[in-house]
Amino acid sequence: MNIYQLVDSICAGYVPSVDEVELLLNADEPETSYIFSMADNITERYCSNKIHIRGIIEFSSYCRCNCAYCGLNAGNHKLSRYRMQPQEIIDTAAKAYEAGYKTLVLQSGEDLWYTREKISWIIKGIKSIGDIAITLSIGEREYEDYKQWKKDGADRFLLKHETINQSLYNKLHTHSNIESRIKCLLQLKELGYQVGDGFMIGLPGQTLRDIAEDILFLNELDVDMAGIGPFIPHKDTILKDAKAGSNMITLKAVAVTRLILKKVHLPATTALWTLDNQDGKKALKAGANVVMLKLEPYKYRRLYEIYPKDFDAKSNIKQERLKIEELILSMGKQVAEDRGDSIKLIERQ
Repeated sequence: MNIYQLVDSICAGYVPSVDEVELLLNADEPETSYIFSMADNITERYCSNKIHIRGIIEFSSYCRCNCAYCGLNAGNHKLSRYRMQPQEIIDTAAKAYEAGYKTLVLQSGEDLWYTREKISWIIKGIKSIGDIAITLSIGEREYEDYKQWKKDGADRFLLKHETINQSLYNKLHTHSNIESRIKCLLQLKELGYQVGDGFMIGLPGQTLRDIAEDILFLNELDVDMAGIGPFIPHKDTILKDAKAGSNMITLKAVAVTRLILKKVHLPATTALWTLDNQDGKKALKAGANVVMLKLEPYKYRRLYEIYPKDFDAKSNIKQERLKIEELILSMGKQVAEDRGDSIKLIERQ
């Protein structure tokens, strides 16, 4: 079976083997263009021609973890840390809702200053504003925390596994292990969250076969959203001298994921835009159907530095949204006006 036949079979419902996924990731032109084109077709068929714009409130740069690739790691004493107060988070959410956002991602390092009760208060405060879908992205917590926040109104949870290669994961996360991460993901699914997962491309020691395994793990877990972005080295981590991940392989991974997980929401991740703005646009033509914009006040944005990045001139939340809306329309896509819930969830209702 050649690559064209393999892509057509996957589009028709065939689930490829790890060897076959690796073959697709190794594709050259013109096969790669065919993979991208078919991924775009699958996106339109199952997810429509609409791009969802989601807002991220990165509310704390404190973290108890020591992830080898992350600028927020607990051992980075050069970073100026910050915490947004609960009411400040809610006020930012209100401004975002007024600007047209219907999905908000509340993201932070693993900061236990935000207790179960504080997160609950924030969730309830945001839900009182209007019909807003809330995604939590705050790391590994106790089962009872997850359970309470779902009860309070949290809709989704984003927890990336980063790499399914056990030895590589454990080497990069000395504070944790892959079993703990998978356990949390399974708990979130059990509790009824719309679950987001994802992984990085280009981690030192990672192979294309690892990436193929990552994609198939997403399919096995049956995720609702998956964030796939390139590794970007940060100067204040032990991987500071490592090579950045490949945008091309990232685009291939997004496209192949779309072919297999036809109804999943796939963002054109911020890391992809950071390395090359044009590749961010390419992702929206190769299977991605979500973009995410920062919403926290500018005084915090430069302090939330998982990886180094530049910032545009300051503008308000509404202006930033209008700018990305214009970009989406210029690409022949439409701007989604709904909350962007899991397609599978909507079909079950």
